[in-house]
Amino acid sequence: MSKPFLIIQLRPEDETADNELHAIQHYGGLKENEVSRIRAEKNGLPKINLDDYSAIIVGGSPFDISTHQDKKSDIQNQVEADFYRLFDDIFKRDFPFLGCCSGNGLLGSYCGATISKQYGEPVGGTDIAFTEEGKKDHLLKHFPETIRVLTGHKEACDVTPNGSVLLASNEQCPVQMFRIQENIYATQFHPEADATGFEVRINIYKDFGYFPPETAELLIQAVHNESTPHAQLILQRFVESYRA
Repeated sequence: MSKPFLIIQLRPEDETADNELHAIQHYGGLKENEVSRIRAEKNGLPKINLDDYSAIIVGGSPFDISTHQDKKSDIQNQVEADFYRLFDDIFKRDFPFLGCCSGNGLLGSYCGATISKQYGEPVGGTDIAFTEEGKKDHLLKHFPETIRVLTGHKEACDVTPNGSVLLASNEQCPVQMFRIQENIYATQFHPEADATGFEVRINIYKDFGYFPPETAELLIQAVHNESTPHAQLILQRFVESYRA
């Protein structure tokens, strides 16, 4: 029997967390018995034995890593410390990992990259382009030169993290996707996202500073006109690559 994929979530709201989980399962092609779930925003991370899992996928969060330390909640500080310990184990083994949005920020921060609001992106669709290294990566081979993705974040890596390879970029946010060693990945965009999921998030997070609340309906209309099949294919390929 294959080992499950560990899905670590950081969204305090049940509706957004459940929607994100279902999207990861759907676009990753994961069955119910292939998934183990941790809601880290509730009690932090328990001790994780990597031998129990095929890979780890981390989703998004309203937590901002760039928030000054003394203004972060106790649970956010705990989550960040727990992830740093987890990354110690992941790096030792080059263990398969995919961090999406907040997962990207946590990994970049662990590697020493500055996380700031310099390269935030509005909620909606954008184009990203692949680097020469990106075109050779097994998750991205035979993709078009550019693909459409869904984003929405207030902060990002200012530079490509130390020891990583930049795989995708755009002008608005230069660090869109990177890889460390052979199996540790991060995306600033949301490979699991679709219009329905973003509609849920827009409604929940409209007062969180991502966009003016009065523009919520326009943003919902706009994301329903987006199509991001290649972004979702990245998630599918990650799952297919690391099924034990």
